[in-house]
Amino acid sequence: MGSLQHRRCQQPKMGDAWSRLPWPGPPCPAMLLVSLLLAAGAMHSGASTSCPVLCTCHEQVVDCSSQRLFSVPPDLPRDTRNLSLAHNRIAAVPPGYLTCYAELRVLDLRNNSLVELPRGLFLHAQRLAHLDLSYNNLSHVPADMFQAAHGLVHIDLSHNPWLRRVHPRAFQGLAQLRDLDLSYGGLAFLSLEALEGLPGLVTLQIGGNPWVCGCTMEPLLKWLRNRIQRCTADSQLAECRGPPEVEGAPLFSLTEESFKACHLTLTLDDYLFIAFVGFVVSIASVATNFLLGITANCCHRWSKASEEEEI
Repeated sequence: MGSLQHRRCQQPKMGDAWSRLPWPGPPCPAMLLVSLLLAAGAMHSGASTSCPVLCTCHEQVVDCSSQRLFSVPPDLPRDTRNLSLAHNRIAAVPPGYLTCYAELRVLDLRNNSLVELPRGLFLHAQRLAHLDLSYNNLSHVPADMFQAAHGLVHIDLSHNPWLRRVHPRAFQGLAQLRDLDLSYGGLAFLSLEALEGLPGLVTLQIGGNPWVCGCTMEPLLKWLRNRIQRCTADSQLAECRGPPEVEGAPLFSLTEESFKACHLTLTLDDYLFIAFVGFVVSIASVATNFLLGITANCCHRWSKASEEEEI
């Protein structure tokens, strides 16, 4: 598929178009003008593609939404800037699908059946700014998923109920990213490394996830508290699902005091005391067993003596 896309992206060169034109005899201004126009027309026709079936195309906007599509349309106009494939039944995007569309700015894939995206899908989408992947079945966001799409400003990954993992390097290199929506997924944990490389982040949505607010979440929460003035977050919707002692608590209500137990350290005296207590408990256990053994033996002898007297 990738090689096919690459072959289709090749545009005719000026020399190729020129060589196919008639050239009868010495040049004249009128013939030269006609030849130039024909060459330009040939190049334009090679660089563009007609609008796909079931889609509407207008001024670099291709709308294929709500058409019950099970697959992406194979060919789009090369100058497409806004592509909507929303509200369909698309389960997969072929590798290299965006190779030909270097002008793409907006890609809307919301409300489909996507489970994953092919590696390197956005390698040639360097001008892509808005990406909507909400309401799908994505299970994870792998490392370098948005590699080369350095112009991304908005990413919506909300309402992916099976989204359990976001790789620490998932958003690496997205210095211009301003809006990130990870709400209403299945995330219980999010690495600080996944977010701290986003200097331009303004809006972060993480509510509606089953967050486990254990010790591993402390670095992320500390970072979020320090950025809360610069970064708008859905603090009212983000709640802890565990451990039991903080279940239902707002994520952003947790303070350093909440994680005090995570920083308890034992000194040498503590270890010596624990060893001493263990030794005493062991001695006490041995002594108890010894006394129980003696008591049982005495009871057995007394019972036997009582039986002999009765005889």
